[in-house]
Amino acid sequence: MTAAGRRRRESVRMQAAELFEQEIKPLEVAQRLRVSRKSACLWHQLWRDGGREALASRGPGGSRCRLSPRCAEKLAVYLEQGPAAHGWVEDQVWTAARVATLIGRKFHVSYSVSGATRLMHRLGFSPQVPARRVAERDERAVTVWREATWAEVEEPGRPAGVTSGSRTRLGSPVGRPGDASGAGAE
Repeated sequence: MTAAGRRRRESVRMQAAELFEQEIKPLEVAQRLRVSRKSACLWHQLWRDGGREALASRGPGGSRCRLSPRCAEKLAVYLEQGPAAHGWVEDQVWTAARVATLIGRKFHVSYSVSGATRLMHRLGFSPQVPARRVAERDERAVTVWREATWAEVEEPGRPAGVTSGSRTRLGSPVGRPGDASGAGAE
């Protein structure tokens, strides 16, 4: 969340504190400030226990970046150089796994793949997912397999005709007389 968004939310909580000081119930505070009842009740509890200070913003949430700003700048330079400059010569694609490996090699900091993805986005990059095609793929063999083997392996679909989505009910009453009223008529 941006700093402006945090300030805006803190402002709403401070308005709630003013209303609590006027002995207005949390449900009415929720209606007046157009917030959820759950939030208003939580704020009321915090306000009762710690006053207005308990409703103040605690700053940005989430974990801090494990790279210093200087290291993050260096990482951006490394990413600009491309994967080949750092040993990945197969293709010119930065995957999140490669970036996590690069961070470990250059800065001796361990990053998960998802953490590397978030860091890349923060730096203005996006990870690219490479196509999972083998270089030695034989398209003719794949076509032959699809036409011959797949036709044998594939299960047949539902039979044509009236069917029902239920396993216990029959399909539409195709041959039933029109005046029959159901299961009890016999």
